[in-house]
Amino acid sequence: MDRSSKYLVTGGAGFIGSHLVDALLADGRSVVVLDNLTTGRQENLAQARTDTRFRFIHGSVLDAPLVDELVEECDTVIHLAAAVGVKLIVDQPLRSFVTNTKGTEIVIEYAQRYDRRILIASTSEIYGKNSSGPLDETSDRILGSPSVARWSYSTAKAVDEILACLYHQERGLRSTVVRFFNTVGPRQSPAYGMVIPRFARQAVRGEPLTIHADGTQRRCFLHVTDAVAALLLLLRHPDSVGQTFNIGADDEISIRALAARIIAQAGSVSPVEHLSYAEAYGPGFEDMERRVPDTSKLRALTGWQPRHGLGDILADAIADAREELRDSLPTHVPSAPEQRQPVSGESVAETALAGR
Repeated sequence: MDRSSKYLVTGGAGFIGSHLVDALLADGRSVVVLDNLTTGRQENLAQARTDTRFRFIHGSVLDAPLVDELVEECDTVIHLAAAVGVKLIVDQPLRSFVTNTKGTEIVIEYAQRYDRRILIASTSEIYGKNSSGPLDETSDRILGSPSVARWSYSTAKAVDEILACLYHQERGLRSTVVRFFNTVGPRQSPAYGMVIPRFARQAVRGEPLTIHADGTQRRCFLHVTDAVAALLLLLRHPDSVGQTFNIGADDEISIRALAARIIAQAGSVSPVEHLSYAEAYGPGFEDMERRVPDTSKLRALTGWQPRHGLGDILADAIADAREELRDSLPTHVPSAPEQRQPVSGESVAETALAGR
């Protein structure tokens, strides 16, 4: 990567995106972030905003003229903008599908027009209900009915990958696709169905940890700094162009065991409760029993190895949850009710917006 180059990071105010932005700036790059702040947060970019080589644009990848302008301005495009998280996909399937397909098509079109190097984020959801493992990049996709909202996300990301592949084959697009498997770390919100930040917040508050179904589902979790390291290695390697790579850890743990480990590591007295998938996500929800990545392709090309284990991941999640809990506690309690000041409707609205 040329140190003088400028990077456009769509979705750069999000969880993975903001960590990538920090890493690029630390490496001497200039970075432009495009984010509509639907799931991204301004506070994720607090560190980046202190750097004169950083610029934030509040906008959408669906705004074609804006994307045109920004892609032309930059040398490399990292397309992370997407509707993400199981809960968001189930709650807003149409909006999510359009964002994840049309938005990617727009970004790819302008990357090809200006001959820009582009890295496109995909997901382990590509594999659907395929619970065999470890899953390599050529493993079969096994999906349920198109009427089930869960599989619309997998299908949308498959469309994104197909677009990247065909633009590469037919028009010479210099693209790389990465499939993230359960990436976790600081700044990750529990609001969209992410299990570790949700468990950590429940544990530090002494609330029940809610396990969906029987908890025997098995997953692997990768620290976000290891995921970002993989992205940077792929961007530097010319042989990653035209290829697809899994990014994830390969040490499995059941969700039930994960809950027990978080309770122990947090020193919590929280009990465990089980919810059916129907209670958590509504009727018709489907899940897979096991999801384990085969990352041998990534390792062979780049020499990448994760440096953080599950203990590190949980320590960061618990620390984040404790900080959030401290921030939510009142710093001053009025001595008498009559000292309270009434709050106008406008002030309430402003407070709500500021806390989003």
